This record gives sequence, structure tokens and C-alpha cells, in this order.
Amino acid sequence: MEIPEFTCLCPQTGQPDFASLYLDYVPDRKCVELKSLKLYIWSYRNEGAFHEAVTNRILDDLAKATQPRYMRLTARFYVRGGIFTTVVASTQKKGWRAPATLNLDLDALPPSSSAR
Repeated sequence: MEIPEFTCLCPQTGQPDFASLYLDYVPDRKCVELKSLKLYIWSYRNEGAFHEAVTNRILDDLAKATQPRYMRLTARFYVRGGIFTTVVASTQKKGWRAPATLNLDLDALPPSSSAR
């Protein structure tokens, strides 16, 4: 999932921070509902948070709610003071192993019958 409009506030200056979030995960029994995810992400708009802390908190909250086999959150914060910040956090279920190859090329998928 790509979330290009993440915002929070710098806890030191109160200035807005902007980021694109990329959520990759392999669900187990539960999955992320998109509207709930959107509302959860919006809840940070007026909250002060450091980049690393907010990335880890979002990952922890989502992993706790869904208990996935694997989850990775990449947060690419836009430039502030001449510095771009990218924070990557991940978690995986004990004993879970990723497949040897994982093709996420959507163009390689066969056309669905509903698309005809």
C-alpha cells in the first residue's frame, strides 16, 4: 500500500513534516481495512512525533491489530533543513519464512474474468 499524504508535526518546532508511507505485508488471519487505515494515519496530523518513533509506532500498532506473518513499513520523509529521512521498520511471525521469489509485478498477472 502506498500512502503519499502522511503528515505529523515536528515535536521541537511544531512545523509540519510530510512523508510517503509504503506498507508491505503478508497477512495471516486478519488484514488491514483501507478506510480504517486512512483514518488511523490521519490521526497523526496534529501530533508531534520524531520520524523514527512515529514509523515504529505505526508499525507496532498495525502489527498488533493484524498479527501478520510479515509486515514492513517504509517512511520516506520529505526534505527539511536539507536532509531527506527514510525509516524502515519490519516485523515477522516467529518461524515464518519468505518465499524464495516473490513477484509483485502487477503487469505479469493474468487478466481477470471481470475485466473482459
